[in-house]
Amino acid sequence: MRLHRLRVQAFQAFGGAEEVDFDALSEAGLFLVHGDTGAGKTSLLDAVVFALYGSAPGVRGGAGARHRSDHAPPELPTEVELEATLRGTRVRVVRRPRQERPKLRGDGTTEEQHSVRVWAVGEDGSEEELARRHDEADLELGRLLGMTRDQFCQVVLLPQGAFADFLRASSDGRRDVLERLFSTERFTAAEGWLAGQAKAAERAYHEALDDVRALAARVAQAAGAEPPAGWEHEPAALGAWVGELTVPAAAEEATAQAVRQSTRAA
Repeated sequence: MRLHRLRVQAFQAFGGAEEVDFDALSEAGLFLVHGDTGAGKTSLLDAVVFALYGSAPGVRGGAGARHRSDHAPPELPTEVELEATLRGTRVRVVRRPRQERPKLRGDGTTEEQHSVRVWAVGEDGSEEELARRHDEADLELGRLLGMTRDQFCQVVLLPQGAFADFLRASSDGRRDVLERLFSTERFTAAEGWLAGQAKAAERAYHEALDDVRALAARVAQAAGAEPPAGWEHEPAALGAWVGELTVPAAAEEATAQAVRQSTRAA
């Protein structure tokens, strides 16, 4: 994932419109977001998460969360616009939270519902609309991100020491996050296929062993001799035993054949 541009308007700490060019900042490599308390550092991070998931991290994004800035003029709508590359696809997302706005006609305000639009941005700057409804946006962005909001905040965003929460998470929780992050589904599928093949091979082996046991018992009964002990672990010993029984039988058969031929000649 790579962030390119973020524009916030009447969002949390920002009463007006502000834009951050991440491409320019990242030209020198790493960059630091810093400032005094209340300057809007957390609001920038919240804006990224809000654009991608429709809510801010933690309690700031819980039920009843209010993203509109108290310093914004009534006529300026709250809006976040984010351009980012997600798994090789550059997208532009524009979201507006549910908010009160002045009526277009008359006095008073009316409630504007949460809205979102998502476009794919081509190399030439052309755009193709991917979503304009919540369910479409959630599906498309979820597919590109491959993580839930909580997982994104634990692994990618890591705001204000949240990495410690990831380290303290249960082993199942960390495994789920890492599996999604590194797309290990194909390895899990391969592991499952190999386990299935191993079970099938073991089943075929035991079935074949049962057949050999039955044949060995019939040979032992006919020959009046017991097979060698432990032959199940050394199949070659069973083969040698059958060979030893076969040689005398073959000689007896050859003698009997010779007698029959002599009798016919006489």
